[in-house]
Order: sequence, then structure tokens, then C-alpha cells
Amino acid sequence: MAMINLHEGNFEGSVSGDGIVMVDCWAGWCGACETFRPVYEKVAAKHPEITFGSLNTGVEKSLVSKLGIEHIPTLLLYRDGILLFQQPGYYEEGEMEGILQQAETLDMDLVRSEIVADVKKQDVKSTTYKEDPND
Repeated sequence: MAMINLHEGNFEGSVSGDGIVMVDCWAGWCGACETFRPVYEKVAAKHPEITFGSLNTGVEKSLVSKLGIEHIPTLLLYRDGILLFQQPGYYEEGEMEGILQQAETLDMDLVRSEIVADVKKQDVKSTTYKEDPND
């Protein structure tokens, strides 16, 4: 699959579907980003079954803020619409392959059940906590 240039208008639709989506968050002024780009493109070429996206953080500042990206390059990985990995840094080809392999073999039913359990815990905390108006 070709590299997708991601922006505010297509980001959510690109990462929310079935399958794996890896996103390189970069900027034109970032030397580490320029060094990482060929590695990212090489891994993308080896995995046509995976969607690879490119997010220019210098242009998409609102989206970058929403995603909480503070350092670049940052690598994001989604599977079936769930963000599984968000980490800044330069990754070698073998490290990226390892990240993809972990994502491919992950039990997504288990991930979804853990998300539901975490949400239920948060709901319980928010409904049981009451401020004492006398404090």
C-alpha cells in the first residue's frame, strides 16, 4: 500500500478501520526525522498489507495537539482503531519489525475487554466519589 499523507480531514478515518496502521509523525526541520524516513519507507515497502501514514507535525498543529505529540519523530501504531503504541524516537528496521509483529499477534479481544474493564473502573470511581461540601 502506498504511503498516506495524513491530515485533520483524513486522520480519524484512516486509523479507525480494521487492520494495522503505522504513522510517522515528523517535521521538515527535524534531522532525526530525515534520517528515520528511509527506514520507515523500507519497512512500509516490505508490508503492503499494512497501512503506513505520514503526519507532518509542522503543518497539522491542531491534530498534533489532540494526539498529545510532544517530540518528534514519534511513531504511532493503531490496530482495529485502537492506539496500541505511541512513542517518540528513532527506530531501526528490526525494532519496527518487532513492533509490527507484536501488533499482528496481539489478542485484540483481550485488549478490548481490558479497555472495557478500565472504563468500568473509571465509571465506578466517578460515581462513588462525592465531595464533602463542608470541606
